[in-house]
Amino acid sequence: MNAAIRGVGKALQGYYGMQLIGFRQGFRGLMENRTMRLDGNALSGILTIGGTILGTSRDKPHRMTVGERVLDMTDVIVNNYEKQQLDALVCLGGNGTQKNALRLAEQGLNIITLPKTIDNDVAMTDVSFGFDTALGIATEGIDRLHSTAHSHHRIIVVEVMGHRVGWLALGAGIAGGADVTLIPEIPYDVEAVAGTIRKRVRQGKNFSIVAVAEGAMTKEQDRALGAVKLEKKNAEDKEAKKKAKVKLAALKTQYAGNTLRLARQLEQLTRLEARVTILGYVQRGGTPSAADRLLATRLGTAAADLIHQGEYGVMVAALGDGIGPVPLQEVAGKLKTVPLDHPWLESLRRVSPGRVGLG
Repeated sequence: MNAAIRGVGKALQGYYGMQLIGFRQGFRGLMENRTMRLDGNALSGILTIGGTILGTSRDKPHRMTVGERVLDMTDVIVNNYEKQQLDALVCLGGNGTQKNALRLAEQGLNIITLPKTIDNDVAMTDVSFGFDTALGIATEGIDRLHSTAHSHHRIIVVEVMGHRVGWLALGAGIAGGADVTLIPEIPYDVEAVAGTIRKRVRQGKNFSIVAVAEGAMTKEQDRALGAVKLEKKNAEDKEAKKKAKVKLAALKTQYAGNTLRLARQLEQLTRLEARVTILGYVQRGGTPSAADRLLATRLGTAAADLIHQGEYGVMVAALGDGIGPVPLQEVAGKLKTVPLDHPWLESLRRVSPGRVGLG
């Protein structure tokens, strides 16, 4: 995020002669009108630093906690935008940010967004910055587990971030040489996973590494969730919809901790010792990779160009070898999942036949 802030700021100031301010803690800072001047000194030396000098939050303009109440603070944000006499507002973030930015654009604000998420699930862009860094960290985690898995003749189940999509687990599974890779897009069969591990044992391979996205589910779990989602969709009144919503939340809570459950099941089915490593928030931090710095800088400078041209209501996307604007209406509310015919999946199916998804 710092590389993107720097890219926008340096291009606006040095190339177009504009001034730049930042709002602290995301939309909350915009609501509270807490700013910092992003001049040359503020932007100096931040390219290699992870995180963001502005801070961030998960606040939504239309549902913001103020004291003990949850209020729609959109009008306050619009007023602060006007008080600051802004030409444009640049929002950096994932799917939630894209939806909230669209809401502000519909209120008449000049909005440009940049896609930032380690999950790589923002629609209409080939890649989001943050993904490459997280992918490198997850891959290194799997790399380091190979030696302990081999030495102790164990199954190592590695949980990689990804509640709804499997880009990170899939990429790390390929790059780290995982023996089984499980992603949310392909519900799995526990017995099939165990069968793959038993086959490796018969081949003389005394360890296995299973890379699993945190949102990966069994076929049975996926069917159960699907049925409740359908029930919620077809509910004829508010009460029925509310009941379905409660049931859905209960199921999701029940399925939390799936990785630990999977490890226990694999121990029972294979009679091998299984250990779980949850990489967690270590994937979200650290020094950004060169690829992420480059992408964030390219997207940031492209955003500055669009501001100069007066083109708003768009997300700056990575499109092939180029960069281009995509209308926010085509981005907000959409999720970029792993297509079942994606080249990464096809490659994994060839190097590890029958070991990806195991659906």
